Amino acid sequence: MDTLESINSLTQHAYNMAAQKYHDLFHNEMNEKEYDRNLLDSYAARLNKDSLICDAGCGPSGHIGGYLIEKGLRVIGVDISEKCVKLARFYNPDMNFECADICNMPFDDKTFDGLISYYSIINTPKIYINRIFTEFSRVLKTDGYLLVAVKAGMSEGYIDDLLGIKTKIYSTLFTQEEIVGYFSKAGFLLEFFDMRKPYDFEISNERIFAIDKKI
Repeated sequence: MDTLESINSLTQHAYNMAAQKYHDLFHNEMNEKEYDRNLLDSYAARLNKDSLICDAGCGPSGHIGGYLIEKGLRVIGVDISEKCVKLARFYNPDMNFECADICNMPFDDKTFDGLISYYSIINTPKIYINRIFTEFSRVLKTDGYLLVAVKAGMSEGYIDDLLGIKTKIYSTLFTQEEIVGYFSKAGFLLEFFDMRKPYDFEISNERIFAIDKKI
C-alpha cells in the first residue's frame, strides 16, 4: 500500500484538474436531493446560531457548508485542492475556506461544534480512515456532532478517471459495519444511521449517512 501522503497528493492533483467540472455538475445538486436537505436540516437543528462548523472536504462549490450558513450557522470549508478552494472562495465570498489536508487540519483542539464530511473520505484507503476520524475528533468539542456521508460497497483501489477526466485517484466504498466501527473507535456515540438508494442522476451506489456525538 502506498503512503497516505502519496495518495493524498494524487487526490489533490485530480481535484485540481476536475474542480471546475465538479462545480458545474454539482453546485445545484441540493435542489434535487430532498433526502439530503432533510438530513442537513436535522443536523442543523442539533446546533445553534453560535455554532462553528467545519465542512471537511468542501469541494469547489462549498454548497454543503453554504446550505448550513443559510440555516444561520457559521462554517469554515477545508479542502486539499488549491483549485477547489480558489473556486469555493469565488462562489462563496462570505464564507471562510482553508486549503489543507483533512487528516492534518490547521485548527486547535476542540475548535468546532460540528463537522461535516460529505463524501470526503471516499478517496482514502480503509487502513488510513481511523487517522481521519481521530483528526475529526481532535478538532471537535465534547458533545460536538459529526456527520459523515459515503457510498456503500466493499471495493477500494485506484481508478483512472474522475468525472471523465483522465487522472489517477483512489476510490473507496464502505459497509455499514465499517462506518459504525470508525465512529466507535474514535469515541463517538451513534445518534443517527441510515441508507438511501441513489437518485436516478447519481452513481448507482447506495448512500450511507451517520450523525454521531463526540463523548
